[in-house]
Amino acid sequence: MTRTFFVTGTNTEVGKTYTTAALLQAAKEQGLKTAAVKPVASGCEQTPAGLRNSDALTLMEAMTEEMPYEQVNPIALEPAIAPHIAAMEAGRRLDPSRLVGICRGVMSNKSDLVLIEGAGGWRVPLAPRQFLSDLPRALELPVIMVVSMELGCINHALLTAEAIHRDGLKLAGWVANFVRTPKAEMPRADENLMTLRAILPAPCLGELDFDASGDYRNGAAHLDLSPLLSSCN
Repeated sequence: MTRTFFVTGTNTEVGKTYTTAALLQAAKEQGLKTAAVKPVASGCEQTPAGLRNSDALTLMEAMTEEMPYEQVNPIALEPAIAPHIAAMEAGRRLDPSRLVGICRGVMSNKSDLVLIEGAGGWRVPLAPRQFLSDLPRALELPVIMVVSMELGCINHALLTAEAIHRDGLKLAGWVANFVRTPKAEMPRADENLMTLRAILPAPCLGELDFDASGDYRNGAAHLDLSPLLSSCN
């Protein structure tokens, strides 16, 4: 059975790709077939093959199944700015229904685990009245939330969890990511973690300490996939 999850963050630059790739690596080490999608990516570079996004390329490296780049990252935008603004400047229209179709295609490929990584936080606009959160809503996907462990993380995590719940989706799990500084340097890190574990309505899948190398393989050993693999979509 294919299990599919949407990965969001409490903000932009919280280590969603590192976490998503680490989850894929952990699944691979358990012998699972994996696939991933980065539906919308801004901050892409021009290459001979076209626009390419480093996050999408990382996901392609981490997953076990081979897919064309355009299926992994169907919307590639060059400026590293909000996707709806980048699309407007490029004269493009971001169509959530097209993204739904692409994601459904990946979900039907008989992988054991499919991860769909969002862009920025939960409520990222695609158009005046459309948001990237409309994608997991249309697909009725459970959500994995990446929490950036820093001052304000409790508020950001709770607001994001509340928005996910209001949209009718299940928070399947969350990951504590010390993306900016090592855990040892964050004041009251353990107390913040204890509060999040007590209040968030989902299991913590693991703690990822600051990794200067940026190698997601280092994070895989610190993640517990069992709450995800035992759940049903």
